[in-house]
Amino acid sequence: MSSSEKKSPKFLKAGKIVLLLNGRMAGKKAIIVKTLDEGTPDRPYGHCIVAGIQKYPLKIVKSMSEKKIAKRSRIKPFIKCVNYNHLMPTRYSLDLELKSVVTTDIVAGSNPTARSNC
Repeated sequence: MSSSEKKSPKFLKAGKIVLLLNGRMAGKKAIIVKTLDEGTPDRPYGHCIVAGIQKYPLKIVKSMSEKKIAKRSRIKPFIKCVNYNHLMPTRYSLDLELKSVVTTDIVAGSNPTARSNC
């Protein structure tokens, strides 16, 4: 194995917690669900499918009404395909099997009901 053929260790694995750096979700935390190192025909670069929290729950106070507490306690999730260059890995990882729940069909948007159910 020559020096040009050496592969760097793979550290972006499924279950790794990352921060998104670019786009609408910049600064949001996400979990890598599936990695696609070689790319796909429509995305010919290394990327991964991530699932994360788009809107975090807000602070609630004792004097708030139940309706307001329910609204502020809501969490809004997202699923996205992201280029490896737009991720910053953290030292944390999660041992969950999410590959069966999130597939590339859901991310592509071919089935809108499946996307809303995840």
